[in-house]
Amino acid sequence: MSSANDTARLITYNFAEADGVSMFYREAGDRNKPTMLLLHGYPSSSHQFRQLIPLLSAHYHIIAPDLPGFGFTEVPDSRAYLYSFDALAKTLGDFVEVLGLKAYSMYVFDYGAPVGLRLAVQHPGRVTGLISQNGNAYLEGLGDAWAPIRAYWAEPTAANRQVIADNVLSLEGTRWQYLHGVERPELVAPESYRLDTLLMERPGNKDIQLDLFLDYANNLERYPEFQEFFRSHKIPTLVIWGKHDPFFIPPGAEAFKRDNPNAVVELLDTGHFALETHAEHIARRIIQTIG
Repeated sequence: MSSANDTARLITYNFAEADGVSMFYREAGDRNKPTMLLLHGYPSSSHQFRQLIPLLSAHYHIIAPDLPGFGFTEVPDSRAYLYSFDALAKTLGDFVEVLGLKAYSMYVFDYGAPVGLRLAVQHPGRVTGLISQNGNAYLEGLGDAWAPIRAYWAEPTAANRQVIADNVLSLEGTRWQYLHGVERPELVAPESYRLDTLLMERPGNKDIQLDLFLDYANNLERYPEFQEFFRSHKIPTLVIWGKHDPFFIPPGAEAFKRDNPNAVVELLDTGHFALETHAEHIARRIIQTIG
């Protein structure tokens, strides 16, 4: 006979039509409990939360979508989707409306931060808590690994675009993101970076990713809005980062306390994909901090 706790750990895999997109999402937990929205980053999908969801689902109603261009979300060609962070946030907002989510805490990682924080700025009263796991909102949080992408921003030439395609949009580039700065790389499941790579190889997907890399520069202009949200609302906030992340570096984590002195900041001895090595610890700190 299954217990209530066993039922809470069940994960369902679903699609919802929102903004002309078939949004794939994972759901777990009791819908009467507080909702937590898990927003993945680049180059991953909701698959990155596969270890975290069972650890949280006894405490929260979990929703983890795949953003357009990632994972198993399907964008029909007829939609003529324009891939920008504004567009991703618009689709996420419609998805939240379709699911009827009126209040939620938000876990943001990498790309999930500028997407989710746009939603928070638009509907600040809905956001009950924030977990930023290497989810940047400050200029000082951008590390040296952004150098080739900054060159692409400055001169969006075909040559600079090809540099990104050759060095980032590859199995080796993705594997490096998962393993860089990880003390025990044998803890990182190889299907993580291989699944990301496989999905990146879908027809047209590399151009989608290159368009998003170029558009990322617009996120920096939105940082003051995100910071104003932190100052104005001071919601329970856990900033928990892999301190060896070459993209989003520790000063970006510490900066959250400038706008929300109540934010809890914790740096972990790991890299960009901290959930690959520290899922149990992160889950425990979420429950302790966000409640």
